[in-house]
Order: sequence, then structure tokens, then C-alpha cells
Amino acid sequence: MVRAESAEFLYSMTLSGLRSESHIRETTGLVMNKREQQRKIKEEKQQAAKQRAQSRQLAIKVGLFGVAPLLVLFVLFTLLNQGPTYSPIEIADNDHIRGLRERPVSIVVYADFQCPACATENDTMTQLWPRIRDKAHLIFRHFPVTTAHQHTWTASLYAEAAGRQGRFWEMHDYLFATQTLWSGLSEEDAEAEFDTYALELNLDIDQLHADMELEDVIAKVRNDQRGGNASGVRGTPTVFINGRQLARPTRDRIIEVVEEEFVEATGD
Repeated sequence: MVRAESAEFLYSMTLSGLRSESHIRETTGLVMNKREQQRKIKEEKQQAAKQRAQSRQLAIKVGLFGVAPLLVLFVLFTLLNQGPTYSPIEIADNDHIRGLRERPVSIVVYADFQCPACATENDTMTQLWPRIRDKAHLIFRHFPVTTAHQHTWTASLYAEAAGRQGRFWEMHDYLFATQTLWSGLSEEDAEAEFDTYALELNLDIDQLHADMELEDVIAKVRNDQRGGNASGVRGTPTVFINGRQLARPTRDRIIEVVEEEFVEATGD
């Protein structure tokens, strides 16, 4: 009887052990399967990320190949359509000259119509002009500092357009003489003020407005400033006499340099 019970007990323990071992194998298999799935998911994510990165790189390359030629064409078009610039020792066909071009001394002024210091320089030049006009000619070139002066670009266009009707210097003088009046106006009121100057000069106002939109007129102002930048102009007014930049363009200094350059040019 004891033997039978012992045999049954051993059988029961053996069966229980087999079941436990089977359960452990199943559990281990489940854990391994889960880890395998996680590994596969991670690999799939990495592969997808790699494909996305390759797609972005391809899109960038395609974009560059597509955009770069257009950008190059735009830059070339801009450069080719900017027009020529001239140094202070050159006289352009479209320069505005006061006095006789044949005079041996060339005074080139880069100025901004809304710059107070330029208005002062213009007063100085106007006062001394009778004394030097038999030795020199005066050239005005635009240098509108639009970051500081709201109406300077428009003023330059009015002067250039007036020049199309032979009245550049008259509009030039009007703009400087009345600078304090229009500098503080709104854009609309400033243009209305400029129109009154044009009417006082008997200009064709409709033609004036049309000329202000011409590419040649706009390019003249822009290229004057480009030429000034290339020549070392860093502020307004800047005065050159036969290519010599005057650090202090006072009345006495202008007369002094004009006399020096005249003597050097003529020997008198």
C-alpha cells in the first residue's frame, strides 16, 4: 500500500514538473517573440526614417537644379539692365551740368534732396558760383538715403522728370529751397507740393508723371547712387573736384581747390 502511494506521488510530481517546464518554455517563447517584434518594428522605423531622409535630399537636389538656373538668369538680367555707372572724373551723357562743360574744373556733388546738410551745401554753392563759374562746371548726381528720408526718392524722380522738359536745375533749386516745408508732410501731401512746383515751372504735369515711371528715369537715379557707392560716397553731401574728394566742402575750401585745379589744368 505504501509502495502504491509512493509511486502515485512520484508520478504526480513528475507530471507537475513537466507542466512547469512546458509553461516556462511557452513563457520564454512569448518573451522572445515580443522582443523580436519590437526589434522588427524598430528596424522598420529606422528604414522609414532613412527613406524619408533620402526623399528630402532628393527633393532638395531637384529644387536646386530647378531653381538655380532661374536664379542665375534673374541675377544676370538684373546686372545687364542696371546700366553704366560713372566715376567723379567722368561725365555721362545724361549728367546734369550747370555751367559750360568745357571748363577745366569739374565739381561733382552727390546729394539727397531731403538731407539738411545737402540744402546747406547747395546754398553755399549757389553763393560762390558767380566767383568760380568761369573756371568750373557743376554736376549733380543723386544719392537718395531712403532709409532716413521718406520723400527723397520721389523728389529725385520729380527732378529727373523735370529734366526731360529742360527744367532740371529749376526743380533742383525749388526742392532744396523748400526742403523744410515738404520734409514733414505725408507722402500724398509731399507729392501734391511737388506738383505745385512743377506747375509754377510751367511743366506739363501729365507728362511729368508719365516720365517719372520710365525705366530710364528710375535707372538714372539708381545708377547715380551705384556710381557714388563705387566711388567711396558714404554720406551726403559728398563733393569731388576733378576727382578729389573734399573732406570738408566749406566755401573757402571749395574755392581753394577750384583755384588749385584751374592753375594745374591751364598753367595760369
